[in-house]
Amino acid sequence: MERQVSILDGGTFVVSDLRGNIEHSVSRPLGLFHLDTRFLSEWILTIDGVVPAALSTDDVQYFQAQFFLVPRPAAMYVESTLSIVRSRFVGDGFHEDLLLMNHGKLPVELEVRIQAGADFADLFEVKDMLPKKGERYHRIEDNRLVLGYRRERFVRETWISASQPAQIDPSGLTFRASIAPHGRWSTCLDVVAAIDGLEERHTRVKYAHGESHARPNIGISLESWIDHAPRLLTANETLARTYERSLIDLAALRFFSKLMPDAAIPAAGLPWFMAAFGRDSIITSLQALPFVPELSRSTLRYLARRQGSRRDDFRDEEPGKILHEVRWGELTAFEERPHSPYFGSADATPLFLILLDEYERWTGDAELVLSMEHTARAALRWIDEWGDRDGDGYVEYDTRNPETGLENQCWKDSWDSIVFHDGSLARRPLACCEIQGYVYDAKVRGARLAREFWRDPELSARLERDAAELKRRFNQDFWLDDRGFFALALDGQKRRVDSLTSNIGHLLWSGIVETSKAERVVEHLLGPHLFSGWGVRTMADDEGGYNPIGYHVGTVWPHENSLIALGLRRYGFSVEAGRVATGNLAAAPFFHYRLPEAFAGYPRELTSFPVEYPTACSPQAWATAAPLLFLRVVLGLEPMGNRLFVDPAVPAEFGEIRLLDIPGRWGRCDAFGRARPESGLRAA
Repeated sequence: MERQVSILDGGTFVVSDLRGNIEHSVSRPLGLFHLDTRFLSEWILTIDGVVPAALSTDDVQYFQAQFFLVPRPAAMYVESTLSIVRSRFVGDGFHEDLLLMNHGKLPVELEVRIQAGADFADLFEVKDMLPKKGERYHRIEDNRLVLGYRRERFVRETWISASQPAQIDPSGLTFRASIAPHGRWSTCLDVVAAIDGLEERHTRVKYAHGESHARPNIGISLESWIDHAPRLLTANETLARTYERSLIDLAALRFFSKLMPDAAIPAAGLPWFMAAFGRDSIITSLQALPFVPELSRSTLRYLARRQGSRRDDFRDEEPGKILHEVRWGELTAFEERPHSPYFGSADATPLFLILLDEYERWTGDAELVLSMEHTARAALRWIDEWGDRDGDGYVEYDTRNPETGLENQCWKDSWDSIVFHDGSLARRPLACCEIQGYVYDAKVRGARLAREFWRDPELSARLERDAAELKRRFNQDFWLDDRGFFALALDGQKRRVDSLTSNIGHLLWSGIVETSKAERVVEHLLGPHLFSGWGVRTMADDEGGYNPIGYHVGTVWPHENSLIALGLRRYGFSVEAGRVATGNLAAAPFFHYRLPEAFAGYPRELTSFPVEYPTACSPQAWATAAPLLFLRVVLGLEPMGNRLFVDPAVPAEFGEIRLLDIPGRWGRCDAFGRARPESGLRAA
């Protein structure tokens, strides 16, 4: 596939080809997107009617890209005397500087055209190739082209203007460029994403000509964001560059809500999930907690304010439940999709409780825990009263909205992810194994919070009893003794779904696995059927449903591997945790040091590089944060009261690691780990 170039700023992003062009495509999500709507589906530069060829392309910063082009030659080996540079800056639309340079000895007269079009497709319409129901229109006013879309009161407009005089028509702008020998011609192009054509903040784009300094919406600069994070010193270039890329991408993925304008939470990923996701935002915040703890605080506050308060079958909402997803597009506005917000997630609620406790352990922020008491109690009630649908002690899921709700509401939420060993689909309601582990962990942590902060020893004791009983029953009911691992789920008839999957690694992270069973679980995780050499596959390669390029049935997901590595450390398998970390991070250079959402599960001995998954999000929040959690794992970082405990088990591939100024309730402190003596440390 041709590489795409993506730049983003909160809820706005642009995806183009290597020439900077956006061509309408049903197979690729190219375009300018803002708050779940595509405001440009066509943006094509031509010189004298011909599309230029790309020389070099670079996403300079997360919000900026540059494209170096030349006119496409009529024959091979024809040297061009014209250079073309496009510099693009995204924010509430985008600003583009277009520069043409004549290197010849004669003047040139050129027709420069920008072909523009907007289909105003909702992201779900792009993904599912659905038709539009409203009307498109255009108008030319005040030297700008306005492309618009209207469906009742839902109005979206794209405003296009230029600094140079142009002939404007309904499908674009045409310029006449006269360039002297060794001269230049340039113009600025502004593309504004206008919501209802009314909001003041949408009357212009964020960046103007000559601006190249990042201005994140929360007011903290990118430089400050990086300076406040721990500093990594290592001789391992892959580790250093991946760490730096992760911090930058986490900054880029932050977005804001009117509900909480003073803080930002991580969006799930570009292009499909530039929105708040309960599960993704929680796990990303947890992975990044030792590095940028403010993400956890913002995520907890945001999700608490949007906690479920009633039963709403269309949105799968229930009292106390933590949301799954929030969207702003047309399909949501007309309730053709239930995502404003949507609560179709059975694991976000226990994960919320896990993050709340973990955040306090790292930061000592008792004030937040006290302010969250009502929210946390409601989440605990949801687990028992709504999550456990049939009273058997396990949390099951089944959508109450069979038309547009999610069929699977675990992290593997594709329709075919929960299958038996023979490949047949398991029938809902489903009690997935890792969710029971999350519930166990949430109750253990909830007991601590009730005892130490809410002064409720009765609740604390009950939660501890519940957790102990859940652990006992789970190890009995889910264990497949003949195969030596835990069932993926119990189906609607309480049958054990007997496929071998990566989900068993989550159980180590949660602590629900009995010590006597841990070693056999680890043998499977690092065995040839699950471990590809690049990481742990989502499904073992000898299962009936296995597909190395199936979304949840054979691919490798870096975020999941980081949680598995954390679980391996928890049970004392530090060498195995290191293998998972080194395998995943060895893949990073092949993705420009940005681990993608997922990559194919082919064995490492088959290819000398990790194979791309065709529609993976990149950057994607919890994949971006995975290298941070891997660092925590190999350094053995754990908060112990007001001190940071460091127990390094650094793989040989990493050499020496120094992580300086780790924030926490202790203030700032350093951690060191060494596999063998190294020199020439590189700063990141």
